[in-house]
This record gives sequence, structure tokens and C-alpha cells, in this order.
Amino acid sequence: MFSFACAQVKENQMYSSPQAPVGNKRLTVPSSVKPVLNEWMRDAFVMHGPDGNYYLTGTTAAHGRRFRDEPHCWDYNDGIYMWTSKDLKNWSPLGLVWSFDKDAAEWQKKGKPIKPGAKSVNGDLLDSVYRALWAPELHYIKSRKKWIIAACMNGGMGSFILESTSGKPEGPYVNIPANKNGAIFPDIDLSVFEDEDKSVYLVGHNHLITKMNDDLSDIVEPFKEFKETPYNPEPYIEGVWLDKHNGKYQLLQTVWSVKQPNGTYSYIGNKGNSKDVHSYDVVVSEADNIYGPYGPRYPAILEGGHNNLFKDSKGEWWSTTFFNPRGAMGRRFPVTCRVGLVPVKWVDGKLMPDSERASQFYKNFKAKDEIIK
Repeated sequence: MFSFACAQVKENQMYSSPQAPVGNKRLTVPSSVKPVLNEWMRDAFVMHGPDGNYYLTGTTAAHGRRFRDEPHCWDYNDGIYMWTSKDLKNWSPLGLVWSFDKDAAEWQKKGKPIKPGAKSVNGDLLDSVYRALWAPELHYIKSRKKWIIAACMNGGMGSFILESTSGKPEGPYVNIPANKNGAIFPDIDLSVFEDEDKSVYLVGHNHLITKMNDDLSDIVEPFKEFKETPYNPEPYIEGVWLDKHNGKYQLLQTVWSVKQPNGTYSYIGNKGNSKDVHSYDVVVSEADNIYGPYGPRYPAILEGGHNNLFKDSKGEWWSTTFFNPRGAMGRRFPVTCRVGLVPVKWVDGKLMPDSERASQFYKNFKAKDEIIK
């Protein structure tokens, strides 16, 4: 009996609990949160620039394209669009800051053919080519006084880093030397993290990390896996974001909750294309060392997946969201694929939504061209 109990404790230390607290309002994106911009967008990303302005980008649909049904980004789009704001409420367009037609390298322009009749995971009928830019992130590297963008492409074409040639967030942007002829990272969802010692890291899908060189032109070593406390078995995970709070590294990832036969919800069960997914949730783990080991994951922001964190001018924390249309929860959103901003806070060292700040922020708030559906 004693040996069994010891074995159970050891197993609990080896793996994160897969229990998804669906229905916990305290951990769910507050109902007061709504779109702040009428622009079709996934993977919304907001950062606070050194000039005091906020900058927004994300995965967008091609402007001017006529869609058979709803807009989407599953086959092709035109590049990276950007917006700016002084107050997080009123957003002004900076336009197309990087385009496939004018700025892309040959390997990025080429794309990959799509079989006739193919559809996306959401059922969208696809056109003839995969050539979409996904999940762009804008970063100001303080120690280098340099603006860079991390982004990826669909169709298995990998991720890359762009740098501004003007020293301004709106670019123009060019490929860094490491990805002029091919992807710097073979998978999706590449992110960037600058540490307090001025080291700059790339963090990518499937739990991978590496360090960049001093001039940010390349990586110094191959990507390697974080040491984590995984689920057992590990499901499909995406939308990685690395941050720091109270001197500890915070690894944010996005996992789908899946309803179980007994009515509970678990983060185990989705292999990437499951039709039974429920909500798109942010889970967090913490470590003293950037490479890990990271402790057990905990659910932090339910229905707020593929996000990033940023601080405002008062030092308060925020998270992005985009109202993912997929899954049981997505079908309940009145509007999907639009950027929303979620005030968040740290309680006993753990990240969670801040409902009180959300209510204050969205009180009497109406975005320009607000969507009514």
C-alpha cells in the first residue's frame, strides 16, 4: 500500500493534471470583453512600444478578396497589417507593413499547391495555393534598439524573422540573413523573448527554444526542447508565449479542452483535428531557468488561447484574445475572429483574468465600426 502511494505521488510530480475547469467563471475570459477593432483577425498580438504607443498585428484575411462565405486565412493572404493606439481603445491603421508581392523572399512567395476541393478545419473551401502568413509578432529588442517581427507560414513552410530597416515599427521589413533562403524554424508559432541579461531567444511550436546571436542575424545553436511537466499523454499544443514575472519564467501555451464521456473536461484527447473540442484555453507553467524544468501546468485563461501578454503605461497586465470560432464555445460567441483585450492579474503567483478591470475598461466602450451580428 505504501509503495503504491509513493508511486502515485511520483507520477503526479512527473505529469501535469489534465483537468480542465470548464465553467469556472473566475478563470474564463470575462463576458464584458468584446472586439476593440472591426477587422477579421486570428492570433491577435499587442505590444507596448518604447514610444508609449501600442501596436497591434495578427493573422488577417487578404484585403480586397471576395470570399465564398466568411473571411479566412487557411489558404492565402497578403502579408502583415499593423495598427497603433494610444489608449487601447482607438486604433489607427499603419497599413500593410510587409507583403508577399513586394517584400517576400522567393521561397516565401512560391507557396504550395492545394488539391481541388480541399477544406480547412473549419470547413472553408480552399483556393489553389497555401501561401498565408500566420501569427505575426512585433517585438522591440530594447538592448539592440531594433524592431523585429516573428511570423510563420501555412503549408508546412516554417517560420522566419524580419527586421525593420527604418528603425520604426511600421518598417519596411526584410528577412534576416538566416531565413533569406529558407525558414529559420521548420514549424509554426515562432515567438521572441528578450531576457534581462540582454539575451534574445526564439521559442517555437512543439516546446522548442534557442538563442539568437548578438546582431540577431541568426541562431547560435539548434532548437532544443524545454524541460516540462507534460500531460500524459501529451495533446496537440500551440500558441507559445514566454514571459517573466517576479523573477521566474512563465511559459504560456494553448490547449483545447475536450469533453469526456462522464461530462468532465480534459486537456487530453485532442490530436490537432478533433471535432469534439470545447474551449481554447491558456495554460501556464513556471521555472527558475529559461530552459526548465517547468513545473506543473495550470489553467489560466479559459477561451483566451493563442495570446500574448503585455503591460500598459500603468504597469498593469493584459492578454490578447480573438474569439476562436471553433469548438463548442466558439459557436456561442456572437462575433468571432476579432481582437479582444483581456485585463489579467497575478493572484498568489498565478495568472488569471481580472474581471473588475475588464468591466471598467469596456463600460460604455464602443469600437469604431462596431460589429452587430
